[in-house]
Amino acid sequence: MHVPDVSVVVIVYNDAERLPTAVQSVLDQTLRGVEVVIVDDCSKDRSYAVAQELEAAHPGRVRASRLPENSGGCGAPRNHGIRQATGTYVMFLDSDDVLERNACRNMLAAAERTGSDLVSGMCVRVHLDNRWGKTTEWYPWIYSHTRTLESITEYPDLLVYDTLSTNKCYRRSFLLEQGLEFPVGIHYEDLLFSAQAYVAARRITLIPNHVYFWNVVEKAQSKSISNRRHEIENFVHRMEIHRRVDELLAAEGHTAIRTAKDAKFLKHDLVLHLRDLPLLGDEYRREFARLANGYLAGIDPAAYESVNHLQAICAYLLGKEDWDNLLPAADAMTNKGRLSSPLAERDGRVYWCGAHLDDAEGRRILDVTEQGFHTAPLSSLILGNRLTSYEDDGRGTVTLSGAVVNPLGRIKEGTALKASLEFRARRQIGVRSFSFPAATVRHAGDTIEWTATADIGSTVRPLGIIDAVWDVRLKLTAGGDRITTRVSAGGVDLESAARLRVRPRLTRLVSDRFQPEITKKGNLSYVLTAEGAPAVRTQKLISSAMHGKAAGVVKRSLRRALRARRNLGSGEQKVKVYHEVFSKLPVKKGTVVFESHMGKQYSDSPRAIYEEMVRQGAPFEAIWSYAGGKPTGFPEGATLVRRWSWPYLRALAQAEYWVDNQGFPLALRKRPGTTYIQTWHGSALKRMGFHEPRTKAQGRPAQDRLQAAVDRFDHFLVRSEHDVRTLARGFRLRDEVLLRTGYPRNDALVEAHRAETDSGERVRGPLAAELGIDPDKRVLLYAPTFRAAADGTVEGFEFPFDVEEFADRLGDRFTLLVRTHYLNSVSLPPSVAGRVIDVSRHHDITPLLALADGLITDYSSVMFDYAVLDRPMLFFAYDYEKYATDIRGTYFDLKEKAPGPVVATADELMQAVSAFDEADAKYAEARRRFLTEFGEYDRGDAARRIVEKFFTRSGK
Repeated sequence: MHVPDVSVVVIVYNDAERLPTAVQSVLDQTLRGVEVVIVDDCSKDRSYAVAQELEAAHPGRVRASRLPENSGGCGAPRNHGIRQATGTYVMFLDSDDVLERNACRNMLAAAERTGSDLVSGMCVRVHLDNRWGKTTEWYPWIYSHTRTLESITEYPDLLVYDTLSTNKCYRRSFLLEQGLEFPVGIHYEDLLFSAQAYVAARRITLIPNHVYFWNVVEKAQSKSISNRRHEIENFVHRMEIHRRVDELLAAEGHTAIRTAKDAKFLKHDLVLHLRDLPLLGDEYRREFARLANGYLAGIDPAAYESVNHLQAICAYLLGKEDWDNLLPAADAMTNKGRLSSPLAERDGRVYWCGAHLDDAEGRRILDVTEQGFHTAPLSSLILGNRLTSYEDDGRGTVTLSGAVVNPLGRIKEGTALKASLEFRARRQIGVRSFSFPAATVRHAGDTIEWTATADIGSTVRPLGIIDAVWDVRLKLTAGGDRITTRVSAGGVDLESAARLRVRPRLTRLVSDRFQPEITKKGNLSYVLTAEGAPAVRTQKLISSAMHGKAAGVVKRSLRRALRARRNLGSGEQKVKVYHEVFSKLPVKKGTVVFESHMGKQYSDSPRAIYEEMVRQGAPFEAIWSYAGGKPTGFPEGATLVRRWSWPYLRALAQAEYWVDNQGFPLALRKRPGTTYIQTWHGSALKRMGFHEPRTKAQGRPAQDRLQAAVDRFDHFLVRSEHDVRTLARGFRLRDEVLLRTGYPRNDALVEAHRAETDSGERVRGPLAAELGIDPDKRVLLYAPTFRAAADGTVEGFEFPFDVEEFADRLGDRFTLLVRTHYLNSVSLPPSVAGRVIDVSRHHDITPLLALADGLITDYSSVMFDYAVLDRPMLFFAYDYEKYATDIRGTYFDLKEKAPGPVVATADELMQAVSAFDEADAKYAEARRRFLTEFGEYDRGDAARRIVEKFFTRSGK
């Protein structure tokens, strides 16, 4: 008898309708040697009958069995499936999900090639009730490329984050030899089973392929077990599973993995339940605190170092059972960016609350100085706004009262206050909103209290049916600051609130009431519903008709119309219009589109070229792209277009020249009549383009897209033969594309160095006065490279040294300017004001380089530019080994060629700064060698040469 390559165990309970689709996804696998083992968990519907029908329809490929009684979970049916399976390998599939068509083939190939006991691929969550067809990859950074592990200790993140059992293929003999089974009678069985399998596996292979489609219905009437977080039993099970995993790791001596798992518990598992706390009662909270704190007592303290400030704050306040401060923190964690606490300031530091500051651990965890709440413009903060009372007249009028957080009393007593309450349709068909002025708005210590009465019945006119959900916002004006906040409903009982009468414009026969509702993020909203027999009957009739056969054609037509309307502004549609419409328009001679760092700045070499063109009086029409909201800092004499807007696309399509330093959108082809001058934005330390291993691992389609993007470059600026060997070859650029002019942005630095050499004086210029720099102090610029989290997300920059200690030890001699990468942000504590200055908001770094007496960096390409000035440089390479040996690698060893001290600790850094003059003299020759190798073409005339070559009549 032929042994199947893979047995797919499909478990089912009361899911007769979806079971055939799941099974068909197995039968359709491109690998033919696959059997289906259906295990019914004693369903009450036709699930087992459907399973038997599938078995009869596919003899030899499908087998069906049934448990004698319902087990209440996934563990027992999966264990039964393992025992029933005959394949060399085993996979698991839930009846409401499907396998990717090549899943079995790809996983079997990886297992056979590597001899692994376990192969894991990428799971994709498919949001079935999302009208945009949303999908999300499950921890994609884990599966960025193929890798084989000899032990889980080589990659603890796998055990910590990917705890699913369904996106994996297991060698069946491995499961049997190790006695691996799912726990029965307890939820979250995947967590324990996966941990046991990871620890026991002799070899594990990860593949970057999609293998499993996890179908998710966010608004399902019956919540899955893991989503019933309002049930305390759910949390009891979660805690028990975590304890068992901890015991397993302890028994195997995996201390490092335990610490990483503890961090994930704080960042994920605990957070899931904390988010619901503001909406749950006191009894639940007390029992939750008892269970959670018993477990938190055993958490490795080091785990708190890797969580964000709110996660640590919530865990700490939970331990103290300080509900008054915990619930606002939980609300802030649920609503990203919301500041729901009034804060407290002590000795120049800012804290989440004024409680627990006599505890050293409390002071450390509650310190939010680095978040910059005290320095950010008030209008940029998302202030918490808690509903304090809710009254209705039972007909159509509602009176709401609330309190908006006033952080550190920044809205001063006596500031003119005005507010209005806005009801806004969530699905915008045009702009649908109605506002009601607040009757009272007043200062109340840590908050601004307000009350507003809204006559909804006679004022709010929904269309009906298509704008069913309405959100509530308060718009507050405090002096010159305008603040918009959502209204948080936690703590106010809305169970007995009346459904308010409304008059929909389309028809009252379908809906005629506004029902107050608390969203899953805890905010107040209203849902359009029906009341009364006629309305309910009509709604049922319409619902029935909408699901009948006759409605099929109408619904499909409506969907097509809505999709066409929606797609009009989509990226796909814009690219289509760009190529099929705008690119057919004539090229406008003399038109130049400039862009710097994808529209985020008016800076760098594009700026230098633009300003040189203006100086020379070149005949051209300048168009600058900007990203985000209102542009600031861009030249008044240019036309501004928002990136990816229709005017932007048309400008690119008709431009005679493109000038940028990073890359215009990859999907946009350049026309033959357009010349693309790519100035680039820095020489390379890390490997780039096709030199990157991850680019090679992406496969041919991704490589072809990159090749098409760089093939658009007609000219590429280089500042040394190092750029030719690295950047040019990394992007596969032809030699005739290269312009050996140097960088236009560095012309100003070359001129500054010449002037300083000729006069013997350092002229700081107006920027020093603008920043308030003490003329008796030297200026150091700290400009680190871009930093991202492990999963690729961009977060605020965290100092790798104590900036307060730096200011205290060296602030009497030096002023430290901090300039983070444009994708990062930083916040300084109030205690360092005047001694440490954040200059990250300055678009152009060149004037900052010219101002600085010395540079502190790590691996930023700014080192190559600053070399032009022949001034001291310090390299704070605290994570050099990790940086230099990661997947990308470097073109050279920085430690060998650095034109200044390379230090690894904060203390070494401060010692090096203290010996500033000594380093200046010691590394003079190294700086000259560095400039010769990496900046040989920076001669101060790059912008002039480019303008004369391309943009003046004599050069054309």
